Amino acid sequence: MPHASLRKLLHLVFTTLTAVTLWACANPGSGPDGGPYDETPPRIVSMSPAIGSVNIKTKKVSLLFDELIKVENPSEKVTVSPPQMEVPEIKVSGRRINVTLTDTLKPNTTYTIDFSDAIEDSNEGNPLGNFTYYFSTGSAIDTMEIAGYVLAAENLEPQKGLLVGLHSNLNDSAFTALPFERVARTDSRGHFCIKGIAPGTYRIYALKDIDGDFKMSPGEMMAALRQDITPTCFPDVRQDTAWHDSIHYDSISIVHFTHYKPDDLVLRAFSPVRTDRRFLKSQRDEPEWFRMYFTAASTERPKVTGLNFNAEELLLEQANATNDTITYWLRTVDLPQVDSLKMVYTYEAYDDSLACNVLQSDTLEIVPRHTMARRLKQKAEADEKWQKQLEKRHKRGDYSQETPPQQFLRVNTLGGSGMPLLYNPSVTFDEPITRLDTAAIHLRLRQDSLMIDAPMALVVNHHLPKGSPTMGFQILGEWRYGQKYEITIDSAAITGLYGLVNNKVTFDLSYGKEDQFGSLFVHLPGADSTATVQLLTSDTKVERQVNATNGRADFYYIKPGKYYMRLFYDHNRNGRWDTGDYAKQLEPEEVFYFPHELEVRANWDIEQTWRPDERPLYKQKPEAITKQKADKEKTVKNRNAERLRNK
Repeated sequence: MPHASLRKLLHLVFTTLTAVTLWACANPGSGPDGGPYDETPPRIVSMSPAIGSVNIKTKKVSLLFDELIKVENPSEKVTVSPPQMEVPEIKVSGRRINVTLTDTLKPNTTYTIDFSDAIEDSNEGNPLGNFTYYFSTGSAIDTMEIAGYVLAAENLEPQKGLLVGLHSNLNDSAFTALPFERVARTDSRGHFCIKGIAPGTYRIYALKDIDGDFKMSPGEMMAALRQDITPTCFPDVRQDTAWHDSIHYDSISIVHFTHYKPDDLVLRAFSPVRTDRRFLKSQRDEPEWFRMYFTAASTERPKVTGLNFNAEELLLEQANATNDTITYWLRTVDLPQVDSLKMVYTYEAYDDSLACNVLQSDTLEIVPRHTMARRLKQKAEADEKWQKQLEKRHKRGDYSQETPPQQFLRVNTLGGSGMPLLYNPSVTFDEPITRLDTAAIHLRLRQDSLMIDAPMALVVNHHLPKGSPTMGFQILGEWRYGQKYEITIDSAAITGLYGLVNNKVTFDLSYGKEDQFGSLFVHLPGADSTATVQLLTSDTKVERQVNATNGRADFYYIKPGKYYMRLFYDHNRNGRWDTGDYAKQLEPEEVFYFPHELEVRANWDIEQTWRPDERPLYKQKPEAITKQKADKEKTVKNRNAERLRNK
């Protein structure tokens, strides 16, 4: 070939390659990008001892993978059964997981190491999937399994991270005296699966094992099924779907498997009421009062013996219904020693040696955070400041304000507009009151431009135990749809414990029109007379509560909005849900949720039939008000599909 032609050919090739290179650079995603992502889960290459081995004596287990791996949160996700008193050692080194059991191996026992979904490859986080390794120290592998859910008895919240265990000893005392024989932990759905169980009959329990001894200790959250559990299994089939992508499935196959039962147990976990009464703390923010807190209820009211004051004359006592929170008001703050009250405090407290509550006396000195000395200093500074301002006004010839502003008793009012007829306004105070002039409190109905006196009644301390110092009252009236009211408390109608009187207070109250509300009528086939139904705006906000009558729970005058329903059986008829007591074989009161949201509309009646036990408890609580959300299931991230779309 002539030299000129060769030069032309080389120039053409060079130009073409340059153009292709420039075009590739100008089109990102089309050129080299590091290649496809690794979407292959790690694969086990070898196990020592081999999975399913029998007559094993070694306490060391080694798993080798085909790539670098990691174990996510092994202390939370990896569970060894039988439970280990000494925490097993789990080490990850490159492609290998080494597990060392420190407890002595039990004879003729199947051991399982449940890794759940903790094993992933190090680079892309591709999960191995739920994996359980097992071996036996005897001549056979126990293969039975049982599964279910642990829910909070009070609100059916899934309980994550609770220990679930079995006892072949069917006595109730086994739960408190013996460690579990086999265990599992609940996941974010509250689900558990106990594996490697020998044929037999068992009792099952759940436990928030704070002290790590695998048996119930006082105060630990727990659950127990009183019925005996006998694991069984049978051959079964299921359909598995192979997906072509996230939308289209590729094929459906029939998979044969061993079905273990029971697999739908439900344990209702509860925290028992504390009976070991202990003095928790004292609180005194202001000189006028101090408060005592205890860990448990008592029928015995504590006694105060003053060392530098007369307790009977000085203190006004206000206790809650269970005597575990008690407030003491000082009738006067003029005493020199008010900033330091010294006393002997006698109360009921738990004695560990006697294992019961006994009277105990402590010598205490209680000082307020905001002392009277500091308050008097602040008042003197305020008086001095006001006096200087007075002198400045006088120099300007201003004599309009010759006395300091008067301090009044604080009055807290709770009214509202567009309220349902069931609502009654209330008035509360920050301190006990010594005088209440009911004739100086007026309820007036607004008619056009006129205000007409309306009948009313006052209910004092509607939210406090009988005999408590007066801290507020509720106003009852003959309320009507669409009416507007005005409530007036004349000045000096009320006198507080420390001599302050109220300033004049006026607040408005109005009730909505009948067509602004809706009604909900719930039919409860099979529900007994102890059924109590709560209408909820959230899981913690109870809008209304009614007792079922003749299998019905009726809610009238409901504001339009979205609601949920909860039902509990109020067996002791005290108007509230009660927890259980394992020692007394007392189960927590049963709780159920209506599984769907309800929308109440104005001027609309809803008829709803609800069979509370129609679906399993773990499928009842609506997702919208479930706080413990299920963790996202680990899957391959499918980043190659995204990569191809980008290209």
